[in-house]
This record gives sequence, structure tokens and C-alpha cells, in this order.
Amino acid sequence: MATLCRPAIAVPEHVITREETLDLARTLHADHPQLELALRLIGNTGVQTRHLVQPIEETLKHPGFTVRNARYEREAKARIPEVVLRALDHAGLTARDIDMIVYVSCTGFMMPSMTAWLINTMDFRAETRQLPIAQLGCAAGGAAINRAHDFCQAYPQANVLIVACEFCSLLYQPTDLGVGNLLSNGLFGDALAAAVVRGEGGTGVRIERNGSHLVPDTEAWISYGVRDTGFHFILDKRVPGTMAMLAPAMRDMAEPHDWDVSDLDFYIVHAGGPRILDDLGRYLGLAPETFRYSRATLTERGNIASAVIFDALERLFVDGGAPRDARGVIAGFGPGITAEIALGTWTEEGAEPKDTAERPLRQEARLPA
Repeated sequence: MATLCRPAIAVPEHVITREETLDLARTLHADHPQLELALRLIGNTGVQTRHLVQPIEETLKHPGFTVRNARYEREAKARIPEVVLRALDHAGLTARDIDMIVYVSCTGFMMPSMTAWLINTMDFRAETRQLPIAQLGCAAGGAAINRAHDFCQAYPQANVLIVACEFCSLLYQPTDLGVGNLLSNGLFGDALAAAVVRGEGGTGVRIERNGSHLVPDTEAWISYGVRDTGFHFILDKRVPGTMAMLAPAMRDMAEPHDWDVSDLDFYIVHAGGPRILDDLGRYLGLAPETFRYSRATLTERGNIASAVIFDALERLFVDGGAPRDARGVIAGFGPGITAEIALGTWTEEGAEPKDTAERPLRQEARLPA
């Protein structure tokens, strides 16, 4: 079974508080007919601080998509190597031990992908597989874990490096004045993350099975308008209610394997906003404290897109991890509307898993090696 090891997280040095965000909204949009609604929604996010890749004065300018994307590439190349090295160290591996790199980001574009640059500059082997994921938004962190698990199922001794880089502030569009856009301006933050999935050994979450779920006919609910000025984030007002559809999908995925998704030991889920977490708890019959790691990420970082679940998982590690063989779920939600879900148990380096007879599991099909 593949093990998701301790992530490494980094946030940029520029910080904006909730109070500063609200003051900016009042100043920049004083004549907005729905300003009070926007202020109330921003205040209700629970976000206290966010980190930005450039000072707020620069963030509020729009020098054009060319300049912004160049900034994305420059900042990513400057900041990613450090988190990669820490993640490798957490996993007890080096770059030469990695067989595939999965790179996820929805806030900038590069071709060749960042994976090629990493292989060329950080001593990864030339035959390292590359898997860039650019269009799954906040669900991409979960998708990266699941595709890494699939790869390790096919090649049991393989190791996969996951890198998430999200500079959401580079998507700020000063002409987008809908309430949903104003809310987004006070919700999203910037962060980077990296984690290794080891085919053998490692301490962390031993992934036992994974699955995906697409809610039909919701493609327009979260999307980008790609225009001359770059990526314009489009958020439908129905998005906060998606847990009514995704919570049952989580339950349906777990039940055939004799797991009750309402009775697990730890929960690492995407923190899109407080209502997402509140509704998920309500539909699964779980107390608010259950999602404390995701709530802490939301409070201290904001919605950091695909990096959220890695930041939340790192908080579990900081908290001492979980007891051996504790069961948990990792779930990312994003455009589509898509859920990427993994179920796993806590393991430690050198520990043998308990006899599967103690915990009935249905054997999954293996990918061909």
C-alpha cells in the first residue's frame, strides 16, 4: 500500500488581514450597490489572514496577463525547490528515488510544465514520469494523491512527488465586480506544498482506496473565463450547497469496503469556506471540531486551492499524527463539480499493517504493471 508522507508547506511573506481586506473593499467599492452584502460575506468566511506573493499595492494593479504569468513562473521557480527538498526529507528520500512528479496548479500556466524544470534543475532522473494537472482547481490536490496512489498500485516500489503551487492573488481582476468576485477577493490566498507518496515504507496515511465523483450538469458552477486579461474566476451562488451532493458520494465510496465515513478517526478535507465544512459535518453527522485542521487552514491562510489538503494534513502531523491503523479520509472538491476522495489508515515506518481479517476490505483491481 502506498503511504502519503508528511507534507512541506510554504507561504509568501506578504500578509493581509481580514480587517485590511474589509477596509480595501469599502475604499475600492464605496459605490457598489451590494457592498454591505459583500462585506458581510467576507466577514463570515472566518479568514483572519492570507499570504500574498507580492505586496497588496502590486496585487491590486493589473499589468496584463503576460506580466502576471511571468511573475507566476518566476515566483514558482524561486519558491518550489525549498518545499520539494523538505518533502523529500520528510519521506526519507532523495530526488533520485522519485519515479513520477505530479504538479498541480490552476493559477498560472507553463509549457513545458514545471515538472520538466524540476527534473532539469533538482537532480531528478531523466526518466522520471511527468503528470501536470492544471484544470481541476481546488480538487487537484486530491486528484494528485489519487493518481500517485494509482501509480504505486501499478508499480509497488515506486515513489511519487506531488507539488502544488497556487498564487491565487495573481488572478485578481479589478473589473470583476459581482458579489461572488468580491467574496473571492477576500477568501483566496497563496501557498505552496509538496508531499511524497511512497510505494513502500514511510510514515503517514497509507492509502487503501480512492475514487472520484462528478456532480452532473454543474460544469458552470466553478469555472474560468479565459480572456485577454487572463483568468477570470466565475463562482455560482449554488456552490456552497454542493455538500448535499458530495457527502453522499463520500458515504457511497466507503460503504462497499465496510467503512462508515461518519465514524472515522481523522478528516482532511478541502476548506472552500465555512459553509462547506458546516454542511459536510451536518450531512455526515459530525461535530464541528472534526474538521479542525481544515478550519485552521481557512482561518490562517484562506482558501489556498489545491494546497489546502496538504496544509491540513501537515497540521495533523504537527498534532502528533494519529494512532496506528486509525482510519481517515482525504477529500478535495473543485470544478466540475468534482470530488477526489481517498481513504487510508495511519502507519509508521517499519510497522506492519494489522491482519486484514480484523477489518474486512474488498480487493480493488490493480493497474497493469
